[in-house]
Amino acid sequence: MTTGQDRAAQPDTDPQGEEPLPTIAEQMADQLGGWRGLVESSIPVVVFVVANIIGELRPAVIASIVVAVLIAGLRLAQRRPIRHAVNGLFGVGVGAAIAWRTGDERDFYLPGILYGIGYGVALLISAVIRQPLVGWIWSVLVAKGRSEWRSDPKLVRTFTQLTVLWGVVWLAKVGVQAGLYLAHQDTALGVARLALGYPPYALLLLITVWTVRRVTRESPPAPLPSA
Repeated sequence: MTTGQDRAAQPDTDPQGEEPLPTIAEQMADQLGGWRGLVESSIPVVVFVVANIIGELRPAVIASIVVAVLIAGLRLAQRRPIRHAVNGLFGVGVGAAIAWRTGDERDFYLPGILYGIGYGVALLISAVIRQPLVGWIWSVLVAKGRSEWRSDPKLVRTFTQLTVLWGVVWLAKVGVQAGLYLAHQDTALGVARLALGYPPYALLLLITVWTVRRVTRESPPAPLPSA
């Protein structure tokens, strides 16, 4: 008879027992793009913040866009995944276009604030209607499209709680940035954008993966279908 400790000692497998699931570190590295992805996605924002402090808005916008394009081009030339670079380029490009048009440097961060509000609200709504987004994202990114967790009340409850956590943290960090935006604290807003970017995201990923794996190990195996 297999005990809970025996199950915990065995490698994690997917719901069909076909192959091991990626480790926590592997899943986090994939979603964050590894250390290189972390650095590359932050460079255009750092360039904008520094260039805007020592110079003017439009040269800072141009510099951030050029750096983002160079990073995406370098990844493409090296035949590396460009998903994170393209996402970063899109985010920087939209913010840069708005700031260029309005002439207000704080508008560079406006799209990120609006996206964050949308993400946070969507997460909380999905939890309220019992369709937690964290669960569905887990199905796509980890469980290879399978959604057996929907038939497990314990996992549904776990994903709902995790979705609420993600939504609250997302709205909290966006709230800090929105407050600085409204207070016209442009430099502080840039620093907050960097500080509240990947660190909370990485922590939430760690909590999510650890919690789901713990609950999965504790859940009893599904009964075999009757003949």
